[in-house]
Amino acid sequence: MTYWYEGPLAAFDTETTGVDVETDRIVSAAVVVQDAPETLPRVSRWLVNPGVPVPAGATAVHGLTEEHLQRNGRWPAPVMFEIAEQLAEHAARGRPLVVMNAPFDLTLLDRELRRHRASSLERWFPSVPLRVLDPRVLDKHLDRYRKGRRTLTDLCAHYGVELEGAHDAAADALAALEVVRALGRRFATRLERLSPAELHTLQADWHAAQARGLQSWFARNGSDETVDTEWPLRPEMPAAA
Repeated sequence: MTYWYEGPLAAFDTETTGVDVETDRIVSAAVVVQDAPETLPRVSRWLVNPGVPVPAGATAVHGLTEEHLQRNGRWPAPVMFEIAEQLAEHAARGRPLVVMNAPFDLTLLDRELRRHRASSLERWFPSVPLRVLDPRVLDKHLDRYRKGRRTLTDLCAHYGVELEGAHDAAADALAALEVVRALGRRFATRLERLSPAELHTLQADWHAAQARGLQSWFARNGSDETVDTEWPLRPEMPAAA
């Protein structure tokens, strides 16, 4: 029997102008598809001219300058359409979608669709919903007492996944996909009987519990920072965004 973590998976990642999902923009994106472990992945890439300034701090992370994006990037509207269309195709084919820290990338995509296509991400999945696998949520639930950070780089080191070219959308997407396969194998006794649909539902609960725990930690340490409990997509978009 082939379990879901040994079967076909797709993965999605973005690079952006910043970390605010309501106002920042996508500058590059990638979808990676792998039919089975050790098989050659298929990669789709997009480079976007966001139409807004690209802060130096963002360029320092992903290496994409405003000048380069203006010269080589495409306008956002057709790119967001193509990304959403491809994600919908993978959902229709039954491929789970790996997204590291899904509320960030999927909410950004949703806001870009609203901004440039008068649409939303949910409109692309009227009958066959996304089945998301978030390595960050899975790892925090399955190995909750492990100390240390849980960035993609940290998870790759912990699970023995090679990450070449971090903060390139395609490299990060492939690494997240491999981390999910490694998670599946390491925690097979807890995961192999669960379908991706069941895991999707469970991760929403797990993420909410994790967010409430982090919120309590902030409160105990005198921080007024808020943590969103929604997963894999934040549903509300402020009118000013």
